[in-house]
Amino acid sequence: MNSAFDNKLDKGTRLSIAQLFRYFLLFFGFLIAIAVVGFDLTNFAIVLSALSVGIGFGLQGLVNNFVSGLILLFERPIREGDTIEVEGIWSEVKKIGLRSTTVQTFDQSDIIIPNADLVYNKVVNWTLTNQRKRIKIEVGVAYGSDVNLVIDTLTEIGSSNSDLVKNHKPVVLFVNFADSTLNFELRVWAKNALDAMQVESDLRKEIDRRFREEKIEIAFPQRDLHIRSVDASISGLTASEKK
Repeated sequence: MNSAFDNKLDKGTRLSIAQLFRYFLLFFGFLIAIAVVGFDLTNFAIVLSALSVGIGFGLQGLVNNFVSGLILLFERPIREGDTIEVEGIWSEVKKIGLRSTTVQTFDQSDIIIPNADLVYNKVVNWTLTNQRKRIKIEVGVAYGSDVNLVIDTLTEIGSSNSDLVKNHKPVVLFVNFADSTLNFELRVWAKNALDAMQVESDLRKEIDRRFREEKIEIAFPQRDLHIRSVDASISGLTASEKK
């Protein structure tokens, strides 16, 4: 029965319930301990009320982080095991604690983030509803290239990669006439956001290989110099040097 119940709940939900249950036991255990030693709970409430103002100012940040931690556990905008992006840094949520959340970057560095920062600031959760991530790869080819051949080749590349979502067909757009290039963009969906960087690398390698096979030139910046007239003194000097 327990296994059936666990199967209905994802890992993040089970961990959140366990964390809340732990806080519940600690709180009521504290109240029971006070009652056992004979401390009057009425007096305790009066003292706590008197100290609440001072504690509120002195521990405002701590209380804010604690309440934010409860919000994270109840609303669950992020869960343990999620892949998130905070201030441009990708990381995996390892533990949502009472005051702070521990995340681990792809460099295996642990970062402690106050819970209030995760509630009040912008956080990108790449795995909140699914594991997918869209990839955009820009490619510039030389003027004079066969546009249809470029589009067909990029489409084949996007369709043949096994790490891409199959029910999202690759999209190739002719996006711009640039100074030295015809710019195209390949848009595909990676199955797993964690693998997106490796998938991008694999796609670029395949684009380079296929373009070489199809004789499609990947352009680079260049300038054409057109001389419309030459100063007479320079022209005469050049003629005398030839003699």
